[in-house]
Amino acid sequence: MKQKVLKSLILFMMLTMSSLGIFTNISQALEPSSNVVYEGIDVSAYQGYIDYERVRNAGIEVVYIKSSEGTTLEDPYFRTNYDNAKANSLKVGFYHFIRARNEEEARNEAEFFARVISGTNPDCRLAMDFEVFGDLSVEEINRISFAFLQRIQEITKKECVIYSDAYNARNTFSRELAQNYPLWIAEYGVETPIDNGKWEYWVGFQYTDAGRIDGIEGNVDRDKFTDGILQTGGEIPNPEPEPEPTPEPNPNGNIYYIVKSGDTLSHIALWYNTTVEELVKLNNIQNPNLIYVGQRILILASDEPNKEKEITYTVRYGDSLWKIANRYGVSVNSLVTLNNIQNPNLIYPGQQIKVKVSSNNNQANTLYYRVRRGDSLWRIARRYRTTVSNLVRLNNIKNPNLIYIGQILRIY
Repeated sequence: MKQKVLKSLILFMMLTMSSLGIFTNISQALEPSSNVVYEGIDVSAYQGYIDYERVRNAGIEVVYIKSSEGTTLEDPYFRTNYDNAKANSLKVGFYHFIRARNEEEARNEAEFFARVISGTNPDCRLAMDFEVFGDLSVEEINRISFAFLQRIQEITKKECVIYSDAYNARNTFSRELAQNYPLWIAEYGVETPIDNGKWEYWVGFQYTDAGRIDGIEGNVDRDKFTDGILQTGGEIPNPEPEPEPTPEPNPNGNIYYIVKSGDTLSHIALWYNTTVEELVKLNNIQNPNLIYVGQRILILASDEPNKEKEITYTVRYGDSLWKIANRYGVSVNSLVTLNNIQNPNLIYPGQQIKVKVSSNNNQANTLYYRVRRGDSLWRIARRYRTTVSNLVRLNNIKNPNLIYIGQILRIY
């Protein structure tokens, strides 16, 4: 009798503890997709220069590298990270941070992602990192996710994985996404992720953002990856080059440009070193956002296509690649590649740095621009052959989508 009472009491306590979630890690664990597990990290410009030989010797086998964000931001250390990780025989994957607010923007981001990683040979699935939702509904988030993933697969012919924290894996991303794409889950403070009721297993598990690895200064995300994160090799194809404008000659010396699919006035103005306002005035265009294929755009003979030229900059005390890149409106990655720099954090006074700049830039002076009606950071960046990220940094802009008429922006 006493044994029956004791057994009943133990059963009651176990049920109670289970209902309180005390046994959650045991009864609701999300299992890895296989018993083959690799030690991994994921990195971005935040880590600065990484010594991948030491990283490899520390036991890391897989590295996921941030390549891009939105439609304009390429991580400045992307190519350096990729080249050095590959040179040390690490398995490499890429992730893109999504900023899209609708399906069209998602597809544009996928195309930008593909351009950034073109010419590379990743070993791992391409990862979608979508975690800043704003006021998007769950339905909109899932439509954007599908649009991005389907487009990037269509372009690259590569498989994809969804990176998500545990909360959004459970409450935001749909079962349909879970059925089509495996999960790389972020959940800290647990030995194994908790079952989210949608995915049957994980192929990636980010278990801390405060890891320490020899070869990396400061914290780094630590991960475990199964062989389900891997994919067949093969180079990401280079996208078809953007065709150069083909103007139609005019007896007066001016030219007519024939609009092609995908053209915008800002693109045409940028190429011919003119402005949208001038093209609008010359061609009596009522809506600058509405031009059509086959339309003839008059361009004055004095306007010539922008060309790049190469200059040499002598490093001074206190300089960094970041400062030099910002001054000339280029990326750190372009300086690293052009000058075959092994350590982007190590340059010295007197060193000669080659810089490719647009021929219409006067690098001796700082250039400022007054914002006009209809401007956006993207349009201004395109016009001056710089990037949105450079404008944001130079002008300490908190919200890249919010600039105002009359605002003075530093271009370089």
